[in-house]
Amino acid sequence: MESQVPPLHTGSSVVSVQELFKETMETVPERYVRREQEPQFLSGNGSYETPTVPIIDLGKLSSAQTGGDQELQKLHVACKDMGLFQLVNHGIGPSLLEDLKREVEEFFKLPLSEKMKFGIRSGEIEGYGNIMPSEEKLDWGDRFFMILNPVAKRRPDLFSELPLSLRNTIDSYIKETQKLGMQLLGLISKCLDIEINKMKELFEDGFQTMRMTYYPPCPQPELVIGMRPHSDASGITILHQINGVHGFQIKKDGVWAPVHFLPNAFVVNVGDVMEILSNGLYSSIEHRVTVNSTRERISIAMFFSPKLDSEIGPIQSLATNKSPALFRRIKMEKYVEDYLSQKLDGKSCLERTKLQSKKTVAFQGE
Repeated sequence: MESQVPPLHTGSSVVSVQELFKETMETVPERYVRREQEPQFLSGNGSYETPTVPIIDLGKLSSAQTGGDQELQKLHVACKDMGLFQLVNHGIGPSLLEDLKREVEEFFKLPLSEKMKFGIRSGEIEGYGNIMPSEEKLDWGDRFFMILNPVAKRRPDLFSELPLSLRNTIDSYIKETQKLGMQLLGLISKCLDIEINKMKELFEDGFQTMRMTYYPPCPQPELVIGMRPHSDASGITILHQINGVHGFQIKKDGVWAPVHFLPNAFVVNVGDVMEILSNGLYSSIEHRVTVNSTRERISIAMFFSPKLDSEIGPIQSLATNKSPALFRRIKMEKYVEDYLSQKLDGKSCLERTKLQSKKTVAFQGE
C-alpha cells in the first residue's frame, strides 16, 4: 500500500514573529517567554571549554591520493564522538550560495499577505508559518517547510507558486544537496563498514524535506528560544547558515555551546535514524537556536531520511551478541508520525524507540 506523509497535530495559526517584531515593543509577549530554559556556558567561567567541531574536507574524502583514508577516519570519529561536523570543499559553488542567500532574504521580506499565500494549513506540515496547539509556548522564528521527495507528496500549490527566481534557485540547490547527501551517506557506509548498497537501498529516493527559517531580532533574547532543543528525525541533516549570523547551539556533555560556522561551510549533523541504524555507534546531536537583539538570522536545512514505507532498525552487522540491538524496529512513516505528533523535546522520540532490557532484545529477535 502506498505510504502517506503523516499529518501534523492540529491547532491554531500563529501570528508571524517577523511581523510581531515590526511593532514597537520593549517586552516579549508571554506566549513566547521561556524563563526556565538552560543558559549556554559562559566563556571563561569555570573549567568548561568550547567543544571543537570537527572540520571534514570532502575534497580529501573523494581522493585516495590526498589523505582520503585519514579524512574518512576523521568523519567516523566526528559522527561517533560529536554527532556533527563542518563540511568544507563540498562542491556547491559560492555563486549558487550567494543566489540562495539573496532569494531567501527577498522571500522573507515579502509582505505578510504574500507569504500567507503559502501558509501552512491545519493538519498539514508544509508551508509558511506555524500551527501549534493553543497552550504551547512558541519559538521566536518563522518557517517555510516543504517536502522535496517523493515529488508526488509535495503540496501541489506550494513550490510551483513560489516567485520564479526563488523557485529556480531552490531547485538548483535541492539538486546539488541531494547529490551531496547521497555522497555523504555512501561515505558513512564505509565508516560503518556496511555495504553501500544497503544505505543506498534505504535512502535513495527517500523521504527528503527542507526548512527555511527566519529568526527576527528580539528585545529580550534571553527570554525566548529561536528553536527549542531537539534532535532531528533524519539520517543526516545538511544545515546552511545563510547570512552568517550565529545562534546554532549543541548540547555537549550536558552543556549548551555555540557552533561558529566557517564561511560557506555546511554543518552536517547525525539524526535519530542514523543513531538507530548504527545501533548507537553514532549519536544524534541535540541542538537548539538562540536569537539576539540586533540581527536577524536565516538558515536552510535539508533533511535526508529513508523511504517512508521502509523499516528502520539496527543494521544486522552492527547488532550482534556482543553488541545487542538497542532499538526496536519501526516503520519510517511511524517514526515520523510519532516525531511530528509531539512537541520538540530533546531526544524524547528516540528514547521511546529504545529497547528497555536484554529480555526485550531477545523477544524482538535481535
